[in-house]
Amino acid sequence: MSHPRSRLLGLVALAAVVPVAQNVLFLMLDFQSAEGLSPQGSAVWPYDSYNDMRWLLVYHSTWQAYAVGLVVAIGLRGLLCAALVGLAWPAGSPRPTRRRILLRNLGIAALTAVIVTPFAALAVAAGVVSLSWFVFAAVAPMLLLAPFLQRAAIGAGWWRGLPSAALVGWSLLDFVVITIAGAVVWRVPGWWTLAVAAVAGAANGLLWNRSVRAAVRPARVRWARVPVAPFVVALALAIPLTAQVVTSSPAYQVGAFRPLLLDRKLPASVPYAVIVLGPHNSRYDGRPAHDPVVETFSYNGRDAAGRPKPYGSRDTHRSLDSSSALLDEQVRALHARTGRPVALLGESEGAMVGRTYLRDHPRSPVAALLMFSPLVRAARVYYPPEDAAAGWGIAPGWQLRGIFALAARLSGGSDSPDEPFIRSLMENAPFYRFQTMCPVPGVRMIAFLPTVSATELPPGPFTQIPVYEVPALHGGLLGQQVITDRAIDFLSGENLQSWRPEYGTLQLLGAAWQVPALAVTINPVWRGHVSPGPAFSRARLCGK
Repeated sequence: MSHPRSRLLGLVALAAVVPVAQNVLFLMLDFQSAEGLSPQGSAVWPYDSYNDMRWLLVYHSTWQAYAVGLVVAIGLRGLLCAALVGLAWPAGSPRPTRRRILLRNLGIAALTAVIVTPFAALAVAAGVVSLSWFVFAAVAPMLLLAPFLQRAAIGAGWWRGLPSAALVGWSLLDFVVITIAGAVVWRVPGWWTLAVAAVAGAANGLLWNRSVRAAVRPARVRWARVPVAPFVVALALAIPLTAQVVTSSPAYQVGAFRPLLLDRKLPASVPYAVIVLGPHNSRYDGRPAHDPVVETFSYNGRDAAGRPKPYGSRDTHRSLDSSSALLDEQVRALHARTGRPVALLGESEGAMVGRTYLRDHPRSPVAALLMFSPLVRAARVYYPPEDAAAGWGIAPGWQLRGIFALAARLSGGSDSPDEPFIRSLMENAPFYRFQTMCPVPGVRMIAFLPTVSATELPPGPFTQIPVYEVPALHGGLLGQQVITDRAIDFLSGENLQSWRPEYGTLQLLGAAWQVPALAVTINPVWRGHVSPGPAFSRARLCGK
């Protein structure tokens, strides 16, 4: 048996090589947004498999490619982890044969891939709609699973009893390490990322050493006869499902959309007529605004008298293109009735409808757009329609359909990963990924961004319009008095901008947990909308 120091050096070197090799590839491709993922390449279970499954779910275009990729990913992960476990095994403790360690780690690689795939599918959903709750729903269960799966790589009986406090601590520390390392890897320039990736990988190696030691030599196993691990796996899988059930439940979507702006008269300093556009799953009861120059956009169109019709939550599921067409009718009618230029105030989906409208109608009466909680850098990934036999991301599309169908059955909701709103985002991905936060000639624009949105926003430049960052969750900004007042200030002609220091920090810390973007040049669905050039170039922002 080799000397413990030599094995430790070999462990650290092997763990460092993997993220360095990944970052070399990213640098060659100018794939900067993916650099924060590299420290997970040699992380402990299940973070390593989560990294593999995210890449696989994005980068396959047929079921055959997915199946082959899954087998290859499991095989390579099992081989790597077997080597890491063997090198990390504490001296003086009986060690299984190499063959036994290899077979066990291949089996655990397969098991972990199955367990984390639903979480990776939720990361794909986050990459489509740019909503951070999908990221949280995907990452939180893995914190729960980590100490159990790390024991699984060591020996039989891992599914009984609780992991030691030391093992829990080391697994949490690895989460912190790869989160911070992902931020630093992205932050440093050029080839310096390789040095940071090497340090992060070396830290992973040391954590493998401590985790294996804690699993092999537990001080005491509590509940040693209780099959705890199966319950923990079930609980982990239930966390994102429960979150989806709650958020899609009709009981959760209570009350009509009635922002504060609708119940006040606009000051004389505001020269616009205003249309307020509600978010996804909002409802409108048909009540008019207090000020006759203010209207609510109806996802159900206008009645015979030209008034916005009441609408239900399902009406918001329509495509952005069709909502834009409805909005055009309402904009022109309001402009004709008031003689004023029109300002659009949209929240979440409503913001995207407003931005789509400016794309579709560049010579409209709209002179201002205020976006609240817009979906910034949305549609970074893709999955094909339900009737497609192939297409980039075909597997996560069906995984998400299963998750949403089960959630809908339990909640009575109607959300679907194939609803026209979602599909219109993906079909027009180059626009929503690169143009949402770009100026439009002749239109005053601003985006009010909740700080939580930073966790799903890839690090780096993302806007060329003024931004007002707010410590808040996604949605509901138009229900806050202070935000309503700032909106009135902007409508009155004041130039607003507010950057919060934590926003950029959250962007960096979220880099390790996002899904890698699909290269915009390889999806045939997008080719007619993409200009030539490097797929991941920052110059694509705003078409420059």
